[in-house]
Amino acid sequence: MGTLAQTYENYTAEDQEVWNILFKRQMETLPEAATQEFLLGLERINFTADQIPNFKETNPLLNQATGWGLTVVPGLVNDDTFFTQLSNKLFPATTWLRKMEEIDYLEEPDMFHDVFAHVPLLTNQAYVSFLEELSHLALEHINNPWAIELLSRIYWFTIEFGLISEQDKLRIYGAGILSSHGETEYSLSNKPEHHAYNVGHILDSPYRKDTFQTQYFIIDSYEQLYASIGEVEVELNKRPKHMPAV
Repeated sequence: MGTLAQTYENYTAEDQEVWNILFKRQMETLPEAATQEFLLGLERINFTADQIPNFKETNPLLNQATGWGLTVVPGLVNDDTFFTQLSNKLFPATTWLRKMEEIDYLEEPDMFHDVFAHVPLLTNQAYVSFLEELSHLALEHINNPWAIELLSRIYWFTIEFGLISEQDKLRIYGAGILSSHGETEYSLSNKPEHHAYNVGHILDSPYRKDTFQTQYFIIDSYEQLYASIGEVEVELNKRPKHMPAV
């Protein structure tokens, strides 16, 4: 799956310790904060604090659950590569882990974000179907930077920073929150704005990468998310083909 591979024996004792610390710290709050599908996903793919996941063990379990798998990337990849991999049911993941001195903040997503936070939900069929269809839509517009920006907003406010209502309780499914100790608490507090999932609203909402979000969008189910793909396409086609003049 891709030209790069995870060389598991290269992980150091410090790498394993960093994974252990981050995993345990997040699991102090996530059982009460995360979507149940994330917690079930952790069990389905056997993620534990005791060891960094081995992709050779994870991929067969993912494939069995939804037909998906992980493909190794060196870091952030371009939009074409990213969406092509997703369209092929491959989730791009890094294999490097932050150092101990970087444990609280990292500018570029590492393996803890890519793997711990993203991969468990890849066992949910409606969730991965949404990802796959969103990537197909992105590839249709890959040569239009403005369209890609708009679709990136959908990805950002769902896959990365989405919230879900489960049994009348607000829970987290966005990986950007699931991997952040601080934003886990903040996103569920009364400090940011909370909105019902609305495609048009999201398309009109720029985002920032350097701070906590000021607003979050709440889905009712992963089936709702998947069913919204048609609306995403319709709303995208209503927008100007190029970035509006400021």
